[in-house]
Order: sequence, then C-alpha cells, then structure tokens
Amino acid sequence: DFDSTVVKNHYPDIGPPIPNALEWLIKFREMGLLIILNTMRSCFNSHGDTLTPAVKYLQDNGIKLYGINHNPDQASWSKSPKVYGTFYVDDHGVGCPLIYEDGEKPYVDWNKVGEIILKEYKIMKRAK
Repeated sequence: DFDSTVVKNHYPDIGPPIPNALEWLIKFREMGLLIILNTMRSCFNSHGDTLTPAVKYLQDNGIKLYGINHNPDQASWSKSPKVYGTFYVDDHGVGCPLIYEDGEKPYVDWNKVGEIILKEYKIMKRAK
C-alpha cells in the first residue's frame, strides 16, 4: 500500500515519509524481494492522476517497483484480479502494527513490520 503505509496519509497529496519505510523497502530489494505497489491511487479519479506521483515518489527514493497494482508473473497462472504476493503491508491489514500520533491518521510501524518480514523471510528460506 502507499498512503499510511509508505507516507503519512495526506491524500490526494503525498504526505511526509513514514519513519523507516523507505529504508526497509530498500533493504527488502537488496535481499532479492520484489516490490509491488498495490494502492487505491489511480490515474483516473476525481482528484486527477494520484498514482503517477506516488510511483515517482518511490522511484525518486530508490524503490524499484516490480509491479504496480498487478504482479507481472501472475497472468501466466491465474486470471484472478487479486494481486499475488508473499507479504502484504497495508495500514488496513488486520494485525498490522500501527503508530497512533496526534493529528495524523494511524500509520504502519515499520520498526515492527520490517522485523516481522525479515524473520518470516529467513524461515521461508530455511524451509526451501
């Protein structure tokens, strides 16, 4: 996700970065994980194009995206519109650790989420 996951939610504008989000995403890419942006932002909505600025923000901050609102490999084995991934990070996900800060919508706690993904990734690698 993007708003309240990578940046604080100031939609339709791009909010300030959430602490440690970009650092963890860069670390995940360095580990070989592929990053898919799965967001409700769109090129066609009442606020104009809100997707392109989000993609540009990530690219400008060193986040190489594997896909945007779809998994490029998925079409070869599924017609489902649900984006397939190993880990999903979204402020609306049940159990996703959040930070509650006065004056802000709750946002992802990347100190906790990053460690959870790192631990799960290591377990998955050992299981192969």
